[in-house]
Amino acid sequence: MRIVLKFLDAAGSLRAAVAVLAAITALYYLIVAITNCADPHTNRSGVAAVFSMAATVHNPATDWRAIHNSTVVLIAYILIVFWEFSIALVMTGATIAWIRALIRGSDDAIAAKLASSGWTMVVILFFGGFLTIGGEWFRMWANKEVNASTAALQNFLIAAVGLILVHLPKSPTRPGRTTTAPAAPD
Repeated sequence: MRIVLKFLDAAGSLRAAVAVLAAITALYYLIVAITNCADPHTNRSGVAAVFSMAATVHNPATDWRAIHNSTVVLIAYILIVFWEFSIALVMTGATIAWIRALIRGSDDAIAAKLASSGWTMVVILFFGGFLTIGGEWFRMWANKEVNASTAALQNFLIAAVGLILVHLPKSPTRPGRTTTAPAAPD
């Protein structure tokens, strides 16, 4: 019974939840990056469609922002894929660090820093890159051919949840331990 309770303390902990979210995030970005390498035409043409602004609402006040240079599109695409592989690498490191902290019952500071860094990288890519630059600057939200705003928001929100969880204050007590009540104010 004691072993079961010890397992539940670890498996049901905030640390374990963050470790699982970090692991799934790492796997997700690894799959995304590999898919972008295996099928570069689909997503690269999507980046080109967003940059060209050809299938969006046209207005001379914003049409000047369009980029038609295929070299710029290729560089942007390569940077996106490189960033996705980097996220996968950082989140894999975070997952390993969380697992070590769980197994050893040790400090999780390195795991928290890695996870926070990885999810911040996701925020930069999807809130900064896709929603702000792609969505607003290149008007992706109105693009009839490619509108990745919903997917970008989904990725941003998952990263935001991870950041919130990893930055929650540490509880001063563990389940099953008793604490003394704080002194009543005078």
